[in-house]
Order: sequence, then structure tokens, then C-alpha cells
Amino acid sequence: MKIIIKNILFTAAVVLALGACSDREFEKINTDPNRPANVPTPSIILAAQKQLVDNIRNENFSLRGTQLFAQYYSQNIYTDQSRYDIPRSYADAYWADAYKALNNLNKVIKLNTDEDTKAIASAGTAGMNANQIAISRVLKAFTFHSLTDVFGDIPYESYGNSDPDFEALQQDPDNYTPKYASQQKIYEDLLNELRQAADTLWKYKGLNTFGNSDIIYKGNNELWARFANSLRLRLATRIRTKNPDLAIQHIEAAIEQGVFTSNAHNAVFRYAANAPNEAPLYRATVTANRKDFAISHVLVNALKGELGPFHSEDPRLGVYALPNKDDQYVGQPYGLPLEAAGINGPTDISLPGTVVNAADFGETLQEYAEVAFLIAEHNNWRDAEYRSGVQASLEKWGIATADAEAYAASLPPASRETVLTQKYFALFTQGLEAWSEIRRTGYPTFLVKPNDIIWQRTTSNGTTTYRFDPIFGDGIPQRLFYPAKEQSVNQSNYQDALANQGDDVITTKLWWNK
Repeated sequence: MKIIIKNILFTAAVVLALGACSDREFEKINTDPNRPANVPTPSIILAAQKQLVDNIRNENFSLRGTQLFAQYYSQNIYTDQSRYDIPRSYADAYWADAYKALNNLNKVIKLNTDEDTKAIASAGTAGMNANQIAISRVLKAFTFHSLTDVFGDIPYESYGNSDPDFEALQQDPDNYTPKYASQQKIYEDLLNELRQAADTLWKYKGLNTFGNSDIIYKGNNELWARFANSLRLRLATRIRTKNPDLAIQHIEAAIEQGVFTSNAHNAVFRYAANAPNEAPLYRATVTANRKDFAISHVLVNALKGELGPFHSEDPRLGVYALPNKDDQYVGQPYGLPLEAAGINGPTDISLPGTVVNAADFGETLQEYAEVAFLIAEHNNWRDAEYRSGVQASLEKWGIATADAEAYAASLPPASRETVLTQKYFALFTQGLEAWSEIRRTGYPTFLVKPNDIIWQRTTSNGTTTYRFDPIFGDGIPQRLFYPAKEQSVNQSNYQDALANQGDDVITTKLWWNK
């Protein structure tokens, strides 16, 4: 597959809800690929943000992929993906669309660094060159981090870093064969990218960049700086067992400079209530009228207090899931064989909740609850941040403050199990991050494993027991396959990546998880 993609922005009317700020229709993004310098950078950043979020939360990669791997959802007609028979086309599309977003982000950086275009790039509401570059670097870091957590070694590019292994977004249009950088190098460089971006954005925290074309933060530099540091905290924690000194250095510096401290800081991309810009889950279930994805029995039973360390009903149950026809919360058994998958009809089980399945749903890239749990972990499972994280998650989902505070106070003390299980609950809808944390930590421990009993069905003919039997692998996938075209177009570098990290199969662990 061609990684060096010419920067061609889609031409479409992007109509997006801006929450409490306003409801407005953005002008069409008309891009002449032969005159990219004429494209306003706010239009490019808007396109890149939507590309990025559409890609990470689309039906195939998220609903049929990472959300199933995290066992938040369960299929109730076809169950191949929940048993880890994953079409290679899912990885192909995710890879290609991620690099399209990265090329658009790189275009913003180039327009703000080229002496012939930097004055034009900073005109109007776009903001200072340095701030546009810094925000683009944060979004690039998020995208590259998401890519490497799926595949491992990947073609990578870094702002201002001349490492010969970093050549993914080079200008040469004939470079169809970029090298793969090791995941270790990528993570170490991403931490540096986020540090430098945060330093710039803190320096100019009172200024605005991109205005309302920035759907995530409406141009607020301070919030972008907090996002950079919060993401830095996430990445440093992920590699703490591999490089503890570097990880602790970045964790402490990020916290000291400023991370998320409330839900007001959450990084959220909110979709529109109107076509064609509704949220991905809404398009998959409401627009397409699909009823074949339900909330899994794993999540429903855990929120009821029937699995795991918590023994009372979680207030988020009624938000995450709808009651069935009998006004009961019933999760679809996860990973049934095909002959049993369709026994439960859509009215027998709990489908996604109304808030989760809204057209104008706000997709979260990172939130304060996660940051609180990361700080609790850094401080040897400290209780204060643990309870703050739980309360923040409940409040984010609309639970009244008094009820959220009371529930958080009622929980058992902070420990590795309680913190990481609550983090799992909080990451609902953020399938990739939940899957990554499951791979990193092994929690929650109640997830379905091979040969576990997942359902016992009693009829007049007796009781039938169904066990979890993956089609491929020996448990939750550790990664996805590389795109098929990489094996032919970029074969030499593809083979080098396999030699470095292991076979191109779903059981090969990533560097940070070995």
C-alpha cells in the first residue's frame, strides 16, 4: 500500500454540532491538489480531526474489532469477529485512513514552516504558526500512537527528528517503500513530541488557534496543552515496565506542568445530529437499522455487581445499555458459536443505550477519569485519585454529582484490581484504549477466556452448555495483521519489521507488552 499519499482533502459539506457554543454549517472544503498552499489551515485541521475520529471509531475497526476485543459488545447473529476471525480488510482500511489524516496534519505543519506560505497560514482566525504546528503535533502523536498500538512497528515520521528510520511522510512522491520504525523508537519519540508541543501551547495558553474549525477544543491552547500532557502520561505509563526511568521522568513532568483535572478538560469530538455527519455507532445501528450488536453479558453482569470486585449495581448500567422487552438488563452472551448466535432476538437482550447511540454523540479521545486512574497507579494505587476517577466517569455519563460521589465513596479500597476494573468501565466506547489496557495489565480478570462457559440454555429438551471457542488464537488478539499490500509493495521493510517483532499474526505481542 502506498504510504506516501498525496494530500487530497475530501470535498464535502461538513456539518458538525458545536455543543453549547453554536450550531453552524462549515463551508465546503474544496482542495485543489495542485495548489495545496491555497487551502486554509483551519479547513485542513477540521478535515483531519474528522478523518482521525471516523477512522478510530468506524464500524469495522471499532464495533467489529476493538469493542469486541474489550468485550463491551457481543454479536448476536454472526459471531466470527468476536471469536477472532478478523478480516484483513479491517486493518487495510484503518492503516490507509490513518495515514490520510497524518498527511493532512503534516500539511498544516508544512504550510506553517514554509517561508512562502507561513504568513498566509497564520492569517485570520488560524492563529500563530507555532501553535498550529503544536496542535498538529499532538494530533499526529495520538494517531501514530493508535497505529503502533494496533500493529507494532510501523512507518513513522517526527517533526524535526532526522532519524533515518523516520520517513513515513517524506515529500518524495515516489517513496512507496518507507522503513518501519521500531515501536520502542516510536514511543520514545512520541513522548518528546508531546513534551515539546505542550511547552509551546503553555507558553501561548491565552491565545486561540483554529477557532471553531477545531471541533475538539474550539481553539483553546491551554486545553490542547493539557491534552498533550495527559496523552504523555498515558504513553509513559504504557512503557513503564520497558523503560522505567524514562517513563517516570515523563509522568512526573507531565503532571507537574498540567494534565486534565476535571471533565471540562476532556478531549471530545462531537458529531452532528444531521446527515451525513452523525456518529459512527449511530450510522451503523440506526441509519443502517442493524440490531446485531448488543451489550455483552460480560459488561452487563459486571455492572450489575455479579462479576468482579464490586457487588452493587453501577449507575452507568442504564446509560450504557437499554432494558429488554421485560424491562431487564440482559447482556448477549459473548462469543457464541454461529448455531446459537441468533437465538436471542433484539428485544430479548440489551442494545446500546440512548446516550451512547445518539447521532450527535461526542467521541472521547481522552478524559479526566483515565488521567485520575493513571495518577492513582503511579502513586501505588492511591485511593483519592481512584475515587475521583470513578466520580468523574459517572458525572461524564450524566449521573448527578451527589449520586456519583456517594457511589464512589461506597466502593472497596483502591488496589490494582479495583482501579483497573473501574478504568475498564470508564473506557466504554473507547475500544482501542480499553483493548490496549487489557493487553498491558491483564485486567479485568473476568473477561471471557477460551473454554469458559458463556451460556447455559435450558429448554424442554434439557440444558445446553456453550463454551468460548476462538476460531483463531488462544485469547484476546495481541495485534492486527499488517495490510496485505504492504507485503508486496513494501516487502523488504515489511520483512524487516517481522524479523524485529515477530510473525504477522494476531498472537504476536507488541514491544511494550513483551
